[in-house]
Amino acid sequence: MSYDSAKAAFADWGVDTEAALAKLAEIPISMHCWQGDDVVGFEKKSGSSGGGIQATGNHPGRARTPDELRADLEFSYSMIPGSHRLNLHACYLDTDQNPDRDEIEFSHFAPWVDWAKDQGVGLDFNPTFFAHEKADDNLTLSHPEQGIRDFWIEHGKRSRDIAAQMGAALGSPVVNNVWVPDGYKDTPVDRFSPRKRLEQSLNAMMATSHDKTQMLDAVESKLFGIGVEACTVGSHEFYMGYAIRNETLLCLDMGHFHPTENVADKLSSVALSVDEILLHVSRPMRWDSDHVILLDDSIMQMAQELVSADLLDRTYIGLDFFDATISRTAAWVIGTRNMQKALLRALLAPWEQLKSAEDNLDYTSRLVVTEEIKDLPYATVWAEFCSRMDVASGKPLAAALAQYQTSIEGRG
Repeated sequence: MSYDSAKAAFADWGVDTEAALAKLAEIPISMHCWQGDDVVGFEKKSGSSGGGIQATGNHPGRARTPDELRADLEFSYSMIPGSHRLNLHACYLDTDQNPDRDEIEFSHFAPWVDWAKDQGVGLDFNPTFFAHEKADDNLTLSHPEQGIRDFWIEHGKRSRDIAAQMGAALGSPVVNNVWVPDGYKDTPVDRFSPRKRLEQSLNAMMATSHDKTQMLDAVESKLFGIGVEACTVGSHEFYMGYAIRNETLLCLDMGHFHPTENVADKLSSVALSVDEILLHVSRPMRWDSDHVILLDDSIMQMAQELVSADLLDRTYIGLDFFDATISRTAAWVIGTRNMQKALLRALLAPWEQLKSAEDNLDYTSRLVVTEEIKDLPYATVWAEFCSRMDVASGKPLAAALAQYQTSIEGRG
């Protein structure tokens, strides 16, 4: 089918494909650096692997240096249409120095900022509260020892400063997202005290105000993970309350809830209480397994909520998956494009007609329209989007991904 025919088919339902394509081109997706090297990072001192963070597999081609990672990112971005950002963790510093986490400075990340300027890519940032000897107990900001808490508070302060300087240099606010692995493997007798310590540590860490045109604070919850099966200190309820009280962004990670929960359903409720939202889009197989996202119901429901509730301008979309059993660049490309495909489908829905039927309690019409529009030629509109952005799709995309993977397999 030609694009003109697809355009007419959507027009029959009152949908303007040109408006949808224009909107999609403006929505930045923050691609996560840690897919490219299996969450190893580039710190020169040896750390631990604590905190419930691990990638499974040993597929050839893992990036071993900042330059290799940037090369992989550049290739991946060339295969993805639309607007791009990079979500960078603090353990991905690029420097000959050997700072500990409480010693990092903007200069250690300056090469990333220079690269982002050259590529026209925005940056986001995350303090790294895992894979360190001071996180081996799975307690950081809530640790009972003041000295441990002070170390991580300082790391958080420095991360916020670095993020703000990145935002100033790039002219785009950097979302600085706080996730900590704190929790207990077996049932604790006191849940209140660690949560109180976490709150106090966060307050100390965020005591200095930053210009919101340069840096935005976000906090992220978790259900449970390896080593914290019985209790996660930073639960959803903890961070939702904290975000409301302190006017930070609330991060909803799709892998950080019970597998039977619909995370998309949370958006409209959360949006009534916080001004802005951060999304980490992933695919949990059982829990926070962070599989590469598919164009499945959960992703499409998330996109539909963002569009139908008019939340796109209040939501920052980031990705969070890492799979070392497959090509890492292919994972980036396919996962990011699936997020964009879901958004496009949502932008191509006749929302006014659907909402009108619902408001009139005409659930039959709502059902009929919802099911009939599934047959519309979304793939043709997506192919047009890729063509306009000079990005491959279909078999040419598969060939390009395979060729690049072959070129990097000598890394070992």
